[in-house]
Amino acid sequence: MLQLLADGLVVGSVIALGAVGLTLTYSILRFANFGQGEFLTWGAYLAVTALGFIVAVTGGGVMQPIGPFSFGWELLVAMAIAAALTAGLALAVDWLLFKRLRQKGAAITLVIASFGAALALRNLLQFLYGTLPEYYTREIQIAIRLVPRDVMGGLRVTPDQLLVIGMTGVVVLGLHILLTRTTLGRAMRATAMNPALARVAGVDVAAVVRATWIIGAALAAVAGVFAGLVGQIRPGLGFELLLPLFAAAILGGIGSVWGAVLGGFIVGLAESLSVPLFGAEYRAATAFLVLIAILLLRPNGLFGEKP
Repeated sequence: MLQLLADGLVVGSVIALGAVGLTLTYSILRFANFGQGEFLTWGAYLAVTALGFIVAVTGGGVMQPIGPFSFGWELLVAMAIAAALTAGLALAVDWLLFKRLRQKGAAITLVIASFGAALALRNLLQFLYGTLPEYYTREIQIAIRLVPRDVMGGLRVTPDQLLVIGMTGVVVLGLHILLTRTTLGRAMRATAMNPALARVAGVDVAAVVRATWIIGAALAAVAGVFAGLVGQIRPGLGFELLLPLFAAAILGGIGSVWGAVLGGFIVGLAESLSVPLFGAEYRAATAFLVLIAILLLRPNGLFGEKP
Protein backbone atom coordinates (compact mmCIF):
# COMPACT_ATOMS: atom_id res chain seq x y z
CA MET A 1 0.00 0.00 0.00
CA LEU A 2 2.74 2.46 0.96
CA GLN A 3 4.60 1.68 -2.24
CA LEU A 4 1.51 2.44 -4.32
CA LEU A 5 1.04 5.74 -2.49
CA ALA A 6 4.65 6.73 -3.19
CA ASP A 7 4.33 5.82 -6.86
CA GLY A 8 1.12 7.84 -7.04
CA LEU A 9 2.86 10.90 -5.57
CA VAL A 10 5.59 10.69 -8.20
CA VAL A 11 3.06 10.44 -11.05
CA GLY A 12 0.94 13.10 -9.39
CA SER A 13 3.90 15.50 -9.30
CA VAL A 14 4.20 15.35 -13.08
CA ILE A 15 0.46 15.72 -13.57
CA ALA A 16 0.25 18.60 -11.08
CA LEU A 17 2.85 20.73 -12.86
CA GLY A 18 1.23 20.19 -16.24
CA ALA A 19 -2.24 20.87 -14.84
CA VAL A 20 -1.15 24.18 -13.29
CA GLY A 21 -0.11 25.47 -16.71
CA LEU A 22 -3.37 24.22 -18.17
CA THR A 23 -5.53 25.90 -15.54
CA LEU A 24 -3.63 29.20 -15.91
CA THR A 25 -4.19 29.13 -19.67
CA TYR A 26 -7.89 28.48 -19.26
CA SER A 27 -8.31 31.05 -16.52
CA ILE A 28 -6.63 33.92 -18.37
CA LEU A 29 -6.98 33.05 -22.07
CA ARG A 30 -10.47 31.55 -21.70
CA PHE A 31 -9.99 28.34 -23.69
CA ALA A 32 -8.93 24.75 -23.06
CA ASN A 33 -5.53 24.25 -24.66
CA PHE A 34 -5.21 20.68 -25.90
CA GLY A 35 -1.64 21.44 -26.92
CA GLN A 36 -0.44 21.57 -23.30
CA GLY A 37 0.54 17.91 -23.40
CA GLU A 38 2.70 18.50 -26.47
CA PHE A 39 4.57 21.30 -24.69
CA LEU A 40 5.35 18.70 -22.03
CA THR A 41 6.76 16.33 -24.64
CA TRP A 42 8.71 19.05 -26.43
CA GLY A 43 10.23 20.13 -23.13
CA ALA A 44 11.40 16.58 -22.42
CA TYR A 45 12.99 16.18 -25.87
CA LEU A 46 14.54 19.65 -25.93
CA ALA A 47 16.20 18.75 -22.62
CA VAL A 48 17.64 15.64 -24.31
CA THR A 49 19.16 17.80 -27.03
CA ALA A 50 20.49 20.40 -24.60
CA LEU A 51 21.89 17.68 -22.33
CA GLY A 52 23.73 16.03 -25.21
CA PHE A 53 25.28 19.34 -26.23
CA ILE A 54 26.32 20.30 -22.69
CA VAL A 55 27.83 16.90 -21.93
CA ALA A 56 29.71 16.90 -25.24
CA VAL A 57 31.19 20.34 -24.57
CA THR A 58 31.97 20.09 -20.86
CA GLY A 59 32.21 16.45 -19.93
CA GLY A 60 33.72 14.70 -22.91
CA GLY A 61 30.47 12.82 -23.49
CA VAL A 62 30.13 11.58 -19.90
CA MET A 63 27.79 12.94 -17.23
CA GLN A 64 28.97 12.46 -13.66
CA PRO A 65 26.06 11.87 -11.24
CA ILE A 66 25.58 14.16 -8.27
CA GLY A 67 25.64 12.21 -5.01
CA PRO A 68 22.98 9.50 -4.94
CA PHE A 69 21.15 10.80 -8.01
CA SER A 70 21.39 9.29 -11.49
CA PHE A 71 22.21 12.60 -13.20
CA GLY A 72 24.68 15.46 -12.99
CA TRP A 73 24.41 19.23 -12.95
CA GLU A 74 24.24 19.12 -16.73
CA LEU A 75 20.64 17.89 -16.62
CA LEU A 76 19.57 20.77 -14.38
CA VAL A 77 21.02 23.26 -16.86
CA ALA A 78 19.43 21.36 -19.73
CA MET A 79 16.06 21.52 -17.96
CA ALA A 80 16.35 25.30 -17.62
CA ILE A 81 17.27 25.62 -21.30
CA ALA A 82 14.38 23.35 -22.30
CA ALA A 83 11.95 25.40 -20.22
CA ALA A 84 13.09 28.60 -21.97
CA LEU A 85 12.92 27.02 -25.44
CA THR A 86 9.48 25.53 -24.75
CA ALA A 87 8.26 28.94 -23.60
CA GLY A 88 9.56 30.37 -26.87
CA LEU A 89 7.74 27.64 -28.79
CA ALA A 90 4.50 28.48 -26.97
CA LEU A 91 4.89 32.18 -27.77
CA ALA A 92 5.52 31.31 -31.42
CA VAL A 93 2.39 29.14 -31.60
CA ASP A 94 0.37 31.92 -29.96
CA TRP A 95 1.71 34.52 -32.40
CA LEU A 96 1.15 32.35 -35.46
CA LEU A 97 -2.24 30.91 -34.51
CA PHE A 98 -4.02 31.77 -31.29
CA LYS A 99 -3.48 35.54 -31.31
CA ARG A 100 -5.23 35.91 -34.63
CA LEU A 101 -8.14 33.72 -33.56
CA ARG A 102 -8.38 35.36 -30.15
CA GLN A 103 -9.11 38.70 -31.78
CA LYS A 104 -12.27 37.20 -33.28
CA GLY A 105 -13.48 36.17 -29.83
CA ALA A 106 -14.65 32.62 -30.64
CA ALA A 107 -13.58 30.31 -27.80
CA ILE A 108 -14.68 27.13 -29.60
CA THR A 109 -12.47 28.11 -32.54
CA LEU A 110 -9.49 28.35 -30.21
CA VAL A 111 -10.23 24.91 -28.77
CA ILE A 112 -10.43 23.33 -32.23
CA ALA A 113 -7.27 25.16 -33.28
CA SER A 114 -5.46 23.78 -30.23
CA PHE A 115 -6.32 20.27 -31.45
CA GLY A 116 -4.69 21.06 -34.78
CA ALA A 117 -1.69 22.65 -33.12
CA ALA A 118 -1.23 19.58 -30.91
CA LEU A 119 -1.27 17.25 -33.92
CA ALA A 120 1.20 19.44 -35.80
CA LEU A 121 3.58 19.66 -32.84
CA ARG A 122 3.40 15.91 -32.22
CA ASN A 123 4.15 15.00 -35.83
CA LEU A 124 6.92 17.58 -36.11
CA LEU A 125 8.55 16.14 -33.00
CA GLN A 126 8.34 12.60 -34.38
CA PHE A 127 9.89 13.83 -37.64
CA LEU A 128 12.81 15.43 -35.79
CA TYR A 129 13.46 12.84 -33.07
CA GLY A 130 11.93 9.62 -34.38
CA THR A 131 9.74 7.21 -32.44
CA LEU A 132 12.27 5.33 -30.32
CA PRO A 133 12.29 6.12 -26.58
CA GLU A 134 15.05 8.28 -25.11
CA TYR A 135 16.66 8.40 -21.66
CA TYR A 136 18.51 11.12 -19.81
CA THR A 137 20.76 8.61 -18.12
CA ARG A 138 21.21 4.87 -17.98
CA GLU A 139 22.64 4.86 -14.48
CA ILE A 140 21.07 2.17 -12.30
CA GLN A 141 19.76 3.42 -8.97
CA ILE A 142 19.25 1.29 -5.89
CA ALA A 143 15.97 2.14 -4.18
CA ILE A 144 16.22 3.29 -0.57
CA ARG A 145 14.09 1.36 1.90
CA LEU A 146 12.25 3.89 4.06
CA VAL A 147 9.73 1.56 5.69
CA PRO A 148 10.26 -2.13 6.56
CA ARG A 149 8.43 -4.69 4.45
CA ASP A 150 6.32 -5.92 7.35
CA VAL A 151 4.71 -2.46 7.68
CA MET A 152 1.98 -2.19 5.01
CA GLY A 153 4.21 -3.87 2.46
CA GLY A 154 7.15 -1.56 3.02
CA LEU A 155 8.32 1.43 1.03
CA ARG A 156 11.27 1.78 -1.32
CA VAL A 157 11.98 4.90 -3.36
CA THR A 158 14.88 6.09 -5.49
CA PRO A 159 16.65 9.41 -4.86
CA ASP A 160 15.37 10.65 -8.25
CA GLN A 161 11.78 10.02 -7.20
CA LEU A 162 12.27 11.89 -3.93
CA LEU A 163 13.81 14.77 -5.86
CA VAL A 164 10.87 14.96 -8.26
CA ILE A 165 8.39 15.20 -5.39
CA GLY A 166 10.49 17.77 -3.53
CA MET A 167 11.19 19.96 -6.56
CA THR A 168 7.52 19.93 -7.50
CA GLY A 169 6.71 21.41 -4.11
CA VAL A 170 9.41 24.08 -4.55
CA VAL A 171 8.19 25.04 -8.04
CA VAL A 172 4.55 25.27 -6.95
CA LEU A 173 5.49 27.34 -3.90
CA GLY A 174 7.48 29.69 -6.13
CA LEU A 175 4.51 30.05 -8.46
CA HIS A 176 2.25 30.79 -5.50
CA ILE A 177 4.59 33.58 -4.38
CA LEU A 178 4.67 34.94 -7.94
CA LEU A 179 0.87 35.05 -8.16
CA THR A 180 0.28 36.56 -4.73
CA ARG A 181 3.29 38.78 -3.98
CA THR A 182 4.37 40.31 -7.30
CA THR A 183 2.97 42.96 -9.63
CA LEU A 184 2.82 40.44 -12.47
CA GLY A 185 0.90 38.01 -10.29
CA ARG A 186 -1.65 40.62 -9.33
CA ALA A 187 -2.02 41.61 -12.98
CA MET A 188 -2.59 37.96 -13.93
CA ARG A 189 -5.22 37.55 -11.23
CA ALA A 190 -6.97 40.76 -12.30
CA THR A 191 -6.99 39.66 -15.93
CA ALA A 192 -8.38 36.27 -14.96
CA MET A 193 -11.24 37.94 -13.09
CA ASN A 194 -12.15 40.58 -15.70
CA PRO A 195 -9.88 41.29 -18.69
CA ALA A 196 -11.80 44.40 -19.79
CA LEU A 197 -11.75 45.97 -16.34
CA ALA A 198 -8.08 45.08 -15.90
CA ARG A 199 -7.26 46.84 -19.18
CA VAL A 200 -9.15 49.95 -18.04
CA ALA A 201 -7.23 49.87 -14.76
CA GLY A 202 -3.94 50.06 -16.67
CA VAL A 203 -2.96 46.38 -16.80
CA ASP A 204 -1.01 45.42 -19.91
CA VAL A 205 -3.18 42.47 -20.88
CA ALA A 206 -0.95 41.55 -23.83
CA ALA A 207 2.02 41.24 -21.46
CA VAL A 208 -0.09 39.11 -19.11
CA VAL A 209 -1.00 36.81 -22.01
CA ARG A 210 2.67 36.41 -22.91
CA ALA A 211 3.57 35.70 -19.29
CA THR A 212 0.82 33.09 -19.11
CA TRP A 213 2.18 31.24 -22.12
CA ILE A 214 5.73 31.42 -20.77
CA ILE A 215 4.83 30.14 -17.30
CA GLY A 216 2.48 27.41 -18.56
CA ALA A 217 4.94 26.11 -21.16
CA ALA A 218 7.89 26.26 -18.76
CA LEU A 219 5.98 24.26 -16.15
CA ALA A 220 5.04 21.73 -18.83
CA ALA A 221 8.70 21.41 -19.83
CA VAL A 222 9.76 20.80 -16.22
CA ALA A 223 7.00 18.19 -15.91
CA GLY A 224 8.27 16.51 -19.08
CA VAL A 225 11.82 16.35 -17.71
CA PHE A 226 10.55 14.89 -14.44
CA ALA A 227 8.54 12.28 -16.36
CA GLY A 228 11.61 11.33 -18.37
CA LEU A 229 13.81 11.24 -15.29
CA VAL A 230 11.70 8.60 -13.54
CA GLY A 231 10.67 6.79 -16.72
CA GLN A 232 11.34 7.11 -20.42
CA ILE A 233 10.82 9.84 -23.01
CA ARG A 234 8.63 8.99 -25.97
CA PRO A 235 6.69 11.01 -28.57
CA GLY A 236 3.32 10.01 -27.10
CA LEU A 237 4.22 11.09 -23.56
CA GLY A 238 2.19 14.29 -23.58
CA PHE A 239 -0.78 12.75 -25.35
CA GLU A 240 -0.92 9.95 -22.77
CA LEU A 241 -0.93 12.53 -19.96
CA LEU A 242 -3.47 14.85 -21.59
CA LEU A 243 -6.55 13.25 -19.99
CA PRO A 244 -4.98 13.19 -16.50
CA LEU A 245 -3.98 16.85 -16.96
CA PHE A 246 -7.53 17.89 -17.75
CA ALA A 247 -8.89 15.65 -15.01
CA ALA A 248 -6.61 17.31 -12.45
CA ALA A 249 -7.43 20.84 -13.63
CA ILE A 250 -11.19 20.20 -13.60
CA LEU A 251 -11.06 18.29 -10.34
CA GLY A 252 -9.25 21.11 -8.57
CA GLY A 253 -11.54 23.75 -10.04
CA ILE A 254 -10.70 25.57 -13.27
CA GLY A 255 -8.62 28.63 -12.43
CA SER A 256 -7.29 27.41 -9.08
CA VAL A 257 -3.54 26.79 -8.96
CA TRP A 258 -3.59 24.93 -5.66
CA GLY A 259 -6.66 23.06 -6.83
CA ALA A 260 -4.77 21.86 -9.91
CA VAL A 261 -1.90 20.70 -7.71
CA LEU A 262 -4.22 18.83 -5.35
CA GLY A 263 -6.14 17.43 -8.31
CA GLY A 264 -2.89 16.22 -9.87
CA PHE A 265 -1.94 14.29 -6.75
CA ILE A 266 -5.46 12.83 -6.43
CA VAL A 267 -5.40 11.66 -10.05
CA GLY A 268 -1.88 10.24 -9.64
CA LEU A 269 -2.85 8.34 -6.51
CA ALA A 270 -6.05 7.05 -8.15
CA GLU A 271 -4.08 5.74 -11.12
CA SER A 272 -1.48 4.07 -8.91
CA LEU A 273 -3.98 2.45 -6.55
CA SER A 274 -6.06 1.14 -9.47
CA VAL A 275 -3.20 -0.94 -10.94
CA PRO A 276 -3.41 -3.93 -8.52
CA LEU A 277 -7.23 -3.84 -8.69
CA PHE A 278 -7.95 -3.46 -12.40
CA GLY A 279 -4.60 -3.62 -14.20
CA ALA A 280 -2.36 -0.98 -15.74
CA GLU A 281 -4.52 -0.69 -18.87
CA TYR A 282 -7.36 0.84 -16.83
CA ARG A 283 -5.33 3.52 -15.04
CA ALA A 284 -6.71 6.45 -17.05
CA ALA A 285 -10.27 5.13 -16.86
CA THR A 286 -10.04 4.86 -13.08
CA ALA A 287 -8.81 8.43 -12.77
CA PHE A 288 -11.70 9.56 -14.96
CA LEU A 289 -14.21 7.75 -12.74
CA VAL A 290 -12.71 9.40 -9.65
CA LEU A 291 -13.10 12.76 -11.37
CA ILE A 292 -16.78 12.11 -12.11
CA ALA A 293 -17.45 10.91 -8.57
CA ILE A 294 -15.97 14.03 -6.98
CA LEU A 295 -17.63 16.40 -9.44
CA LEU A 296 -21.01 14.85 -8.56
CA LEU A 297 -20.39 16.03 -5.01
CA ARG A 298 -18.72 19.34 -5.94
CA PRO A 299 -19.67 20.42 -9.49
CA ASN A 300 -17.21 23.35 -9.42
CA GLY A 301 -14.28 21.19 -8.32
CA LEU A 302 -12.46 21.24 -5.02
CA PHE A 303 -11.53 24.91 -5.39
CA GLY A 304 -13.89 26.54 -7.83
CA GLU A 305 -12.72 30.11 -7.34
CA LYS A 306 -10.30 31.81 -9.72
CA PRO A 307 -6.77 32.54 -8.44
